Amino acid sequence: MSLTLRLARAAEIAACADLYERVARKTFVWIAPETIRAATFVEDARHEEVRVALLDGRIVGFASLYRPERFLHSLYIDAEARGRGVGLALLNAAREAAGGPLSLKVQKLNVRAIAFYRREGFEIVGEGEPAAPGGGWFRMSEASA
Repeated sequence: MSLTLRLARAAEIAACADLYERVARKTFVWIAPETIRAATFVEDARHEEVRVALLDGRIVGFASLYRPERFLHSLYIDAEARGRGVGLALLNAAREAAGGPLSLKVQKLNVRAIAFYRREGFEIVGEGEPAAPGGGWFRMSEASA
């Protein structure tokens, strides 16, 4: 297994968007699948730094960072690459790029992600409710180093 992390190339954003749609539809089963669209990711990515994780040359995950607010907007890993350290590697790359503590939002029903972020030092600092049904979200933040 050869893991490579780097900034996404413009031509790779579509592959990231497809991964986003595929993983989000399987993960967020409480959200109507037709509302999860690759085009949403493409629009958001215009304002973010997207880092990709490649295993043996194939994109298996990505993290998108809105640098002005050190906000980790997205962290998605292909199901077959989970448990291999890809998510942690991308999180650490985002931390390094941000140059300070990160914050993020996570769906309240996404208990796997919440557990991951807690293990990595994030704490719940707020919460909100979505415009559509779906259980709401938590705002999580890292303590200052």
